[in-house]
Amino acid sequence: MNLIPINKWHSQLSDIKQVIIAGPCSAETENQVLQTAKEISNIEQVKIFRAGIWKPRTRPNNFEGIGKEALKWLENVKTQTNLLTAVEVATPEHIEHCLLNPQSVDILWIGARTTANPFSVQEIAEALKGVDIPVFVKNPLNPDLSLWIGALERLYKVGIKKLGAIHRGFYPFEKIKFRNIPKWEIPIELKSLYPTLPIINDPSHIAGLTSYIEEIAQKALAINMDGLMIETHCNPKKALSDAEQQLTPNELDSLLKKLKFTDEVVDNSEIIIRLQQYREQIDSLDFQILELLAKRMDIVGDLGGFKKENNISAFQLARWKNILRSRKSFGLDLGLDEAFIKNLLQFIHKESILKQT
Repeated sequence: MNLIPINKWHSQLSDIKQVIIAGPCSAETENQVLQTAKEISNIEQVKIFRAGIWKPRTRPNNFEGIGKEALKWLENVKTQTNLLTAVEVATPEHIEHCLLNPQSVDILWIGARTTANPFSVQEIAEALKGVDIPVFVKNPLNPDLSLWIGALERLYKVGIKKLGAIHRGFYPFEKIKFRNIPKWEIPIELKSLYPTLPIINDPSHIAGLTSYIEEIAQKALAINMDGLMIETHCNPKKALSDAEQQLTPNELDSLLKKLKFTDEVVDNSEIIIRLQQYREQIDSLDFQILELLAKRMDIVGDLGGFKKENNISAFQLARWKNILRSRKSFGLDLGLDEAFIKNLLQFIHKESILKQT
């Protein structure tokens, strides 16, 4: 994809390294929107104000947004602050309202539920054909990288060159401490495939609680994401949606001051040399790991043949339990994470069973 960098989307973004987007989950009242925006505008790092005016909710009878009436509120935000504005769109009708009010909206984003439906994305893409407006695409609810890429490709095919992605985590089927599973490997893979694609992180939706936002945001910056989208409300306790994951503007300011913003490009020769030394050690160990795995699979193949000759099933529950128990204990003594050990062993065991059968 031949994409336009974020710092060339608007003049207000020309001097940024990482873009910071902040604002309430939902635009609830004109006063709430303006008060939040004015307080956020005092934070130098924030350049874009976000607000949901159409809210796709999982179940009916929840607050589903003010709708197009709130576009006038965003126009007032632009008039009274130095902030750009961003809204979520889910239908061609939403886009039509935004395009008819260019003084209200600068940037669009497509939400996770919409990204999961190629028909909806295609309709949105057709509505944006020939339009020069930046569009972010959130990852789908499920960890499907192809689906995420497909949504981006549909928009690119109709001429959207100011295109970015938002990593907001993936719906967990099991209970975890976060609202959504980060699965960092997926946005990293997306960046590897499309190096010029801006990817920002939404720590609010991954966290679900404000207490986890700093941890997630710092991780995103550490892997060189291009910015953050953080839900911010002038009075989160009275928010009509996602109250527990919204910061106040003061809390946002404090958070941004604590975060360490990193650079991908380093021009310090001593740092470059040290980085290279670490990387050479990692490269050497990676190749050793692959050699050991190859030897293991050779033995697994011989074992599979032996089992077949003697009519023994490939999967042995007692043996698998012993592997899990003994390797986990050994790995924990070495300081490895328990979940990492289990996931690694399960992956290797699955491949071993396939090899034997």
